[in-house]
Amino acid sequence: MLYLTIDRDSPLPLIRQLYTQLRSKILQGELKAGQKLPSTRQAARELCISRNVVIEAFDQLLAEGYIESKQGSGFYVVPDMYLEQQARQEEAWLIPENDLPAAPSLIDFRSGVPALDFFPRTVWGRMVQRVCHEAPLSALGYNRPEGRLELRQILSRYLYRTRGVQCEPEQIVMTSGATQALTLIAKVLLTTNSQVVMEDPITQDIQTIFSSAGASLIPVPTDEAGMMTDLLPDPEQVRPSFVFVTPSHQFPLGGTLPIQRRIQLIQYARQANCYIVEDDYDSEFRYDSPPISSLQGLAAERVIYVGSFSKILSPGLRLGYLVLPPELVHRYQEAKWFTDLHTPSLDQLALGLFIEDGHLEKYLNRVKKLYKKRRKCLYDALTQAFSNKVSIWGASAGLHVVAAFAGVRFTPALLKELEDCGVRLYPVSDHTIQKDKHTEKLIIGYGNLSEEQIMEGVDRLQKGLAVSQARLQPTL
Repeated sequence: MLYLTIDRDSPLPLIRQLYTQLRSKILQGELKAGQKLPSTRQAARELCISRNVVIEAFDQLLAEGYIESKQGSGFYVVPDMYLEQQARQEEAWLIPENDLPAAPSLIDFRSGVPALDFFPRTVWGRMVQRVCHEAPLSALGYNRPEGRLELRQILSRYLYRTRGVQCEPEQIVMTSGATQALTLIAKVLLTTNSQVVMEDPITQDIQTIFSSAGASLIPVPTDEAGMMTDLLPDPEQVRPSFVFVTPSHQFPLGGTLPIQRRIQLIQYARQANCYIVEDDYDSEFRYDSPPISSLQGLAAERVIYVGSFSKILSPGLRLGYLVLPPELVHRYQEAKWFTDLHTPSLDQLALGLFIEDGHLEKYLNRVKKLYKKRRKCLYDALTQAFSNKVSIWGASAGLHVVAAFAGVRFTPALLKELEDCGVRLYPVSDHTIQKDKHTEKLIIGYGNLSEEQIMEGVDRLQKGLAVSQARLQPTL
């Protein structure tokens, strides 16, 4: 018997209810390592729910590494799943050049840009019109630094339902995009003598934000599964203000941090008495499984969760947010106030209506199909053009892949030659903290390119590399 409770009146989907309860029992040790779960038929019969609900919940646990499947035997809890939970405290709430547009003839494989021509202009326009007609007068004046309560209430429900983020509306601070969110983190937590433990490679802009605040960056290598947490620095030697990670879709290499490493990272943060900054920049776009649950949902008291609508809707909206541990809320409200007072209120209200009326999830379901086709087109084009000379990383999620080309070093000179061939590309090495690593890898974005542009871009890349390599061959 599983001794689970299914609430059919809850707004939380049945799949999420079952997954959340099973995950909790595994993490708290109620379900032990090696323990066999009931069959999907038996569980469905006991809970009086569809077997498909049980199958999807088990598949989610399997995808995140909580359980394993043994052929012909069933599902079993994997080892090392126990994570001690700390009680949540109740507290009083207080208030470069490559950025330029590409020439029309240039195919630009920039990552992180959604399909701008698919932005739901008509629906968004209706939301804006409703806000202009129906918003209270308070929305037209100066507002609270943390943002409109209406949106924060909607967002807290949405994040719990879709990402497993556990927070109250009071823990959310709305920002003008993720860049401002990260800048506020630096402003509040970093000083000249601070240390930040970071994935390597990681976005160059983020490195600059933290180092500009005076912090020393301590790199931890990443592999196909994200940060290599067994290489975290000794907390007796290093006193980080926080550890920065992109656990759901590591940027740029694309790995997903498995549950064992997540637990190890949380335990490290507790031992070092520091925070974890979780940048969840595009994990809604996951193609081979449901979106991976947030790290924040495992240790809300330790994690600062950063989200943005730039990658999933439009960079032009400039809407992002922070989900904060309660003890940090007032400090971030104050920092936001002295940065730009508050994020535009009418845009916040329009976004709230867009989410509440179900338009965001409908839009995501629609464009995920589009991105999945574009991802396949890119994968097929690369493998056809380069065969076994290319390996592709991080194709399971997001709006880019990383392609590693055997025997190629993407120097600035080579990238310039390729751009002269009509294709703009971005090397992973631009984002490394320890230099001269990953020099054979390219970040290839596909979100804002048609299939025709993708195929033409790969063709130009293949021809450009062929010309370059031929020139380097010694003449007889």
